[in-house]
Amino acid sequence: MVTLKGITWSHSRGYTPVVATAQRFTELHPEVRIEWEKRSLQEFADGALDELAEAYDLLVIDHPWAGFAADKAVLLPLERNLPAGYLADQAANSVGGSHESYLFDGFQTAVAIDAATPIAVYRPDRFTAAGRPLPRSWDELLTLARAGYVAYAGIPINMLMDFLMLCATREPDWFNGQRIVSREVGIQALEDLRELAGYCPAAMFDWDPIQVHEVMSAQDEFFYCPFVYGYSNYSRPGYSRYLLKGDDVVSYHQQPLKTVLGGTGLAISNRCRQRDIALEYLMFTASPVIQKTLYFDNGGQPGHRGAWLDNEVNRRSLDFFKDTLPTLDRSAKRPRYSGFLHFQDHAGEWVRNYVMHGGQAAQVIDQLDQLYRLSLTLAE
Repeated sequence: MVTLKGITWSHSRGYTPVVATAQRFTELHPEVRIEWEKRSLQEFADGALDELAEAYDLLVIDHPWAGFAADKAVLLPLERNLPAGYLADQAANSVGGSHESYLFDGFQTAVAIDAATPIAVYRPDRFTAAGRPLPRSWDELLTLARAGYVAYAGIPINMLMDFLMLCATREPDWFNGQRIVSREVGIQALEDLRELAGYCPAAMFDWDPIQVHEVMSAQDEFFYCPFVYGYSNYSRPGYSRYLLKGDDVVSYHQQPLKTVLGGTGLAISNRCRQRDIALEYLMFTASPVIQKTLYFDNGGQPGHRGAWLDNEVNRRSLDFFKDTLPTLDRSAKRPRYSGFLHFQDHAGEWVRNYVMHGGQAAQVIDQLDQLYRLSLTLAE
């Protein structure tokens, strides 16, 4: 009996689809057993990849780990171990930059089994009842927020992603040299986020994306979220009390918001002793057919473009995938150098503190740039 151990995250989007693919794979390969464990969304963001790669064969990871994984060689280099044709299909059918995001300096750390970026999410029934149109610009968003109908995820990591989103929309040449963005763009982004938050519930500063979806799908107080990492589960009948619908985000300074790519990839530890079986399972899980059937059927949010364009997948999810694909396709990728995670782990506190309490926006930008420069030294 061959046993593989895997680690993923605990939401239905992250856990049940890989358990389902493991179950079917082991039915096809009776000599194989695959055991998936799960951790919370926060633990998923905070866990050390090198430690996890010591304990598990299969790992569901976030793409900012790509530089660290390549630098420390803790993951199996998939470009050397997967058929070239298979990787070519994954690249050709990437959702936005999902596939490329796991490639760093020629090292393919993972294949994208899940694609996500912040999208707009709303309650269609409440918009109909209120007789309100969906906001399409930042000013229209502020108008809706003033009426008390808007909330979004305000924990530090998500507040940082919102700040980076506003910066990337106006200044694509970010994280260049010794600064994140120009001082003017950074200050304006902080001030705009603070204004928006001032019209939203203070409770949201403790909400992650899952909690935003749970609140909106169970209660009537808030019915529009302008940007949150999307969860197609809440657009499927039976998952929650009220259905949520995904949509493209508003414009900002006359440009569609360029949100910050998320999603997850499936990787294999470099210490895995059963590499051939692990690779076969990885290819099975990320394959076009499994992604739009078994993976999606069990709560997954596929990483293969074929699933996002599939009519049946969209019929069963209020067109979640085709309606939000433009947002995914223009999303921005975070830096992935080895030291970036130090920046990501600490910068959100500075952004969130300013948005909550105010202060000197210029000083916050200086602190963020200083943290960025420090993170560059950690990559050397």
